[in-house]
Amino acid sequence: MPTVSSVEVVAPTEASSSAVAWGPIIAGALAASAATLILMLLGSGLGLTVISPWSAEGISATTFAVSAAIWLVVVQWLASALGGYLTGRLRTKWVGIHDDEVYFRDTAHGFLAWALATLLVAAVLGSALSSVVGSGVQAASTVVSGAALGAGAAASGQDGATGEDNNLTGYFVDSLFRRADPGAVSAPGAEGDAAAVGEASRILLSSAVAGEVSAEDRTYLAQLVSARTGLAPADAEARVNGVLQRIDEARAQAKEAADTARQATLTLSLVAALSLLIGAFIASVAALLGGRERDERETVLSLR
Repeated sequence: MPTVSSVEVVAPTEASSSAVAWGPIIAGALAASAATLILMLLGSGLGLTVISPWSAEGISATTFAVSAAIWLVVVQWLASALGGYLTGRLRTKWVGIHDDEVYFRDTAHGFLAWALATLLVAAVLGSALSSVVGSGVQAASTVVSGAALGAGAAASGQDGATGEDNNLTGYFVDSLFRRADPGAVSAPGAEGDAAAVGEASRILLSSAVAGEVSAEDRTYLAQLVSARTGLAPADAEARVNGVLQRIDEARAQAKEAADTARQATLTLSLVAALSLLIGAFIASVAALLGGRERDERETVLSLR
């Protein structure tokens, strides 16, 4: 009978070492984080050189926002490329691994280096970025009412209402005790001046919040101005209409500024997210190129 030889079957075993090389990943992440901080400071310095505190000088807000968005992409591109390339070049050679697996590991290492660098930069600049974004959102929600109130106080010729004048309830109290003869309110003397100015301020503040001035308030303001300044009723009414028109223009400008701030915040957030995605891709590709170049150089040296 033919003899049957026994064949020993060896079960595959798992590798004892992990496929993740944390040393090169950490090194690449630190390099990318440092490059990001340097480029951010450089961009901030360049941005301050083209900004002027005077409205008629320097670049516009739109130009500055576009430039900042482009710079964010450039920062992610350069920093991620540096960190990813160093990650690929610094890792040890994987022996007995298929080329496809090597490419995957290099790509994954580059992505991990980018992720760690992003977390490090977020930890360092997190409070500053949160402050910027939060300020933009808050400005979009409060600038309308705040500017309108400030415009009302400025249009009435005051530096700002303080004390009782800040309480809009005073406007409704004035409405209850409004005199039929405005001249009695604006009697000569400091006390009469304060009473007339205070009542006019509360009317303007209330109209700024409500968005319009009632016909009754408009008529009363004209009478109050006529009695206070000695102007003819027609001239007093024209002055009141001019002040209210200035308040409407200020309110419209405040709304436009709020909408611009909201759009700028939204655009900045979208561009920041896009730049991070670009950085992740660049870091992965750079790590792949760095790892391939490292293996090729070692192969050439081994053949010499």
